[in-house]
Amino acid sequence: MLAAMLKSLGPIETNALDIADVETPSPGPGQLLIRVTACGVCRSNLHMIEGDWAPSTPAQLPIIPGHEVVGAIEEVGAGITDFKAGDRVGVQPIFSTCRGCEFCISGREQLCRSKKITGENVNGGYAEYMIAEADFAYRLPEGVSDLDAAPLLCPGITAYGSVSKARLSPGKKVAVYGVGGVGHLVIQMAALHGADVYAVTRGKEHQDLADELGATVIDSSREHGAGSLIRRHGGMDSTIVFAPSSVVLSHAIQATKPGGIIVVGADGEVGPLPFAQEKTVVGSILGTRQQMREVLTLAAEGKIRAHCEAFPLNDANEALKRLKNGHIRGRAVLMPNS
Repeated sequence: MLAAMLKSLGPIETNALDIADVETPSPGPGQLLIRVTACGVCRSNLHMIEGDWAPSTPAQLPIIPGHEVVGAIEEVGAGITDFKAGDRVGVQPIFSTCRGCEFCISGREQLCRSKKITGENVNGGYAEYMIAEADFAYRLPEGVSDLDAAPLLCPGITAYGSVSKARLSPGKKVAVYGVGGVGHLVIQMAALHGADVYAVTRGKEHQDLADELGATVIDSSREHGAGSLIRRHGGMDSTIVFAPSSVVLSHAIQATKPGGIIVVGADGEVGPLPFAQEKTVVGSILGTRQQMREVLTLAAEGKIRAHCEAFPLNDANEALKRLKNGHIRGRAVLMPNS
């Protein structure tokens, strides 16, 4: 099979991924062999490739990146009864967990300290075929294309998990910092709660997308700090941050009303926190398996949609370069078998 292999860490401008012919894997007990039709391109893939998370991630080299995957089951391993060859499935970042810790048994597998991540600990979806654990595969609903479904498996569930923590309701005000692959889905999901949504972003493409989705756009290249959200809009009941910046996080905290909540889905230092204002800062990563099913249902009902740009597998390096330079409107998706 063809795969985009990461053999050594380095800047994406050096074409760090090598398109190579490698052996097609075989599924073990409890596993699926998936013929990949779509794989979203996540900024975390870029961080891994460029060595930002070394030496812990990736767990091995060479490795095939990619963790938001859609495809058809080619072969099922021993012991599987819920899936069969030909079923259309999706796979999110979690490859496996310990299944026995307090987080796993309470349905919060995303917090398992022994979890393995597809494309970081094991080979992922930047390839024509991929292995997945059947317990972490999801049957996909009709009416959602492979292209549109792939981003739901990472930015979709990530957005849903963050919005669920923001305590939104009709009439509440929420500001979304960072309108990228995750942020543009946060805008849609926050609106489903009846909240007034504000999008804080600097890029023209992202501003246009936020405007199309019905958000009030705040141009962060002109409006510095939290002043605009406070002076013109009275402050926010909640803020949701997907821009990896301590400065941006500080602005979000300032823009949040006393008693409000700041949901953080990207790296940043909180800094001074005025305790007397009783603000809550909470981290958010992915979501539960039940929430994943709810995301897929929303998409099937036409209530949310990922805005995607398709690339052939051979253009994996180019897709990541464009992502790095802020030139992807929504989500880049590789289409290995198209």
